[in-house]
Amino acid sequence: MKLGKTGAFIASFALSIFTLIPANANSLVATSPISGATITSMPTSVTVTAQIAVLEEGNEITVTDPAGNRVDDGTIAVDQMNVSVGLRALVDAGIYKVSYILLTDGEDPLEGSFTFNYSAPSVIDPAPQPSPTQKTQSASSSWGTNVFVIALLVLAFLVLVGLSLYARKLFKNK
Repeated sequence: MKLGKTGAFIASFALSIFTLIPANANSLVATSPISGATITSMPTSVTVTAQIAVLEEGNEITVTDPAGNRVDDGTIAVDQMNVSVGLRALVDAGIYKVSYILLTDGEDPLEGSFTFNYSAPSVIDPAPQPSPTQKTQSASSSWGTNVFVIALLVLAFLVLVGLSLYARKLFKNK
């Protein structure tokens, strides 16, 4: 069967249109710490961001130190397309490897890994210790304040008695 020049052009055009339409496959969008970056402050977590919303369960992120020991704490949090894992204290400087498996609805698992370089400070300052404070004495009421409050209570009682006697007198006269 001969297509001719016009038919060949239409066939190649249609084929190129279908190859330009991207597949809706999940892919990695961002990482924190950034893949390949050198960081000097210790992160408390590692976050991987996917292109498609990730399922709440079944995801896995592991972080290993330069010696191959796991330094993640295993607590994974999922927020739409972001999946995070908590980290224990990083003590060794060097290349840390992050491996991940992210599950989405109806897609193949997104698997991969990346690294970041942790440049630990040479001297870690100890946490500041709180300085001892002097005991503050509680504010105690003075004798004069006590007498004033008692005098007000007595005066209030006398006003109550006086008002009740006046009210009795008014009701008797009616």
